[in-house]
Amino acid sequence: QVQLVESGGGLVQPGGSLRLSCAASGLTFRYHSIGWFRQAPGKERGGVSCISNSDGSTYYADSVKGRFTISRDNAKNTVYLQMNSLKPEDTAIYYCAAGRGCLGTELFGVNYWGQGTQVTVSS
Repeated sequence: QVQLVESGGGLVQPGGSLRLSCAASGLTFRYHSIGWFRQAPGKERGGVSCISNSDGSTYYADSVKGRFTISRDNAKNTVYLQMNSLKPEDTAIYYCAAGRGCLGTELFGVNYWGQGTQVTVSS
């Protein structure tokens, strides 16, 4: 019943930008905090950013701070991740997840995951 769908990934050159979307259905979106995670081949999945449902607080990994911006539109049941000044090391599959709340970039009470969208940064 619950579905999270990521979109907006693609191939960009270093320094370029992408905006990822996480569209949710089948859940009361405003009751959930949403986190963005990424996983590169051979590496563990790590938290990128998280946005709280309670007060809209946002959190970022040090590696993306100042370059990425997370936001949410509860009316559209969608969370966005604006990614600017992209670097090759940002290359990964990006996933969104819905949970109870944010602890920094970590999401606790995770109930749902999307399927991911590929981001490739290459010259």
